Amino acid sequence: MSKVYVFLADGFEEIEGLTPVDLLRRAGAEVQTVSISDSTTVCGSHKIKVEADSVFAGTDFSDADMLVLPGGMPGTKRLGAHEGLAGLLKKTNEAKGGIAAICAAPSVLGDLGLLKGKKAVCYPGFEEHLAGAKVCGCSVVTDGNITTSRGMGTAVDFGLELVKRLLGADAADALAKKIVYR
Repeated sequence: MSKVYVFLADGFEEIEGLTPVDLLRRAGAEVQTVSISDSTTVCGSHKIKVEADSVFAGTDFSDADMLVLPGGMPGTKRLGAHEGLAGLLKKTNEAKGGIAAICAAPSVLGDLGLLKGKKAVCYPGFEEHLAGAKVCGCSVVTDGNITTSRGMGTAVDFGLELVKRLLGADAADALAKKIVYR
């Protein structure tokens, strides 16, 4: 079974964080939400409180198939400032493990140098943070081990792309049909 970790920081965009969790779980992936603070209670950018499954300091990521970063402000800045998460992202990238980010969060990957030479997208206005990336205009793009997406309006596309990466195109197509998507 695929194991996915979705990282939540106070100020995360709720749709971008929870839509991938929902879609991946519906498809059969094991998903764990992880607060990067010392509390499992995380408050989204629109003041919706979410109870994360664990906190970063108490979580073993050795079984990760994918790490997912939602956008939102100031959540993205908090993700980018977390040294433990930065180290985990670099280590995962070196091992060609799955990484995904949506909206402003691809800027975290760009600032770490993980997008050099890769196609990537982000929320309009954050392109300068995609250091060395080939920025494209699509709603979601996967290049190698990294998937990026543009924003809240692309959250379902993003979630379905993650299902496709982890469980295959047939699983993503079946889920899209089940949720009456397009």
